[in-house]
Amino acid sequence: MQDTALTVAVLATGGTIAGTAASATDNIGYSAAQLGVQALVDAVPALHGVPLLAEQVAQLDSKDMSFAVWAALAQRVAHHLAQPGIAGVVITHGTDTLEETAYLLQRLLAPRKPVVLTAAMRPATSLLRDGPQNLLDAVTLAREPGARGVMAVLAGTAHSALEVRKRHSYRLDAFGSGDAGPLAHVEEGRVRRLRDWPAGEPLGLERIGQGDWPWVEIVTSHAGARPEAVRALVAAGVRGLVVAGTGNGTLHHALAAALLDARAAGVSVLRSTRCLAGPVQPTPADRLPSAGGLTPAQARVELMLRLMGTA
Repeated sequence: MQDTALTVAVLATGGTIAGTAASATDNIGYSAAQLGVQALVDAVPALHGVPLLAEQVAQLDSKDMSFAVWAALAQRVAHHLAQPGIAGVVITHGTDTLEETAYLLQRLLAPRKPVVLTAAMRPATSLLRDGPQNLLDAVTLAREPGARGVMAVLAGTAHSALEVRKRHSYRLDAFGSGDAGPLAHVEEGRVRRLRDWPAGEPLGLERIGQGDWPWVEIVTSHAGARPEAVRALVAAGVRGLVVAGTGNGTLHHALAAALLDARAAGVSVLRSTRCLAGPVQPTPADRLPSAGGLTPAQARVELMLRLMGTA
């Protein structure tokens, strides 16, 4: 008899892990989101005896992730987590926006069961396909006793949703956790935990219940930065701006002036860094708030959630 207490819900959303190419040696000219969830599960013989519940939530390239898919995914994750026979949830996802989806789910749900996002850097038709092993590792982590929170696992390494970020455009080990470091490693079917599972207070699905996602954009500080883009966004009705600053969130003076004007006009602003690691350390001279250690993409999700909480 199967142990239904260890059943894992596998929710698929598309991505490279479900992608196909005309040639097994083509790792970049593929079409994402071509295979359904059952095909992904069937490609992993080690999962054939594992109790799984497979569901196709969406089928898209994650570069095209939408608010509607986010809302549907969050609702399905919450539904499955509420079932007593479900040990955890695995989400197959594209790598491009994985860090945003993971952060969103952790902030909304802060689940007491594991929710594990996984993906692939190579399509399912590749000679060097990484999807099957990543899916197996994700199910292993989702069944780990005591595990909780939203995580991502790729190339045998698990990352917390609060720190995960894509750091390479091509390599199989494309993800990192910045200064925080990995959460755990999955090795030969065993989980070696390195630090505490992700935790926090859930905002709740009510935060996104109305489906009115505020308009938040990301702008970048760089040499010769100009203020016109910020002014145009404010004039068009943007509600929030995340600025990816240089170094410790420093900003070109012209851009800083425009952002201060935007804030005075009622636009919320968060200051992040375009550096691959390290937080924005606040100083007494700061006039714009820091996004801490969040990537610009995660800071945008955070700012949207804050704005939704004040609507």
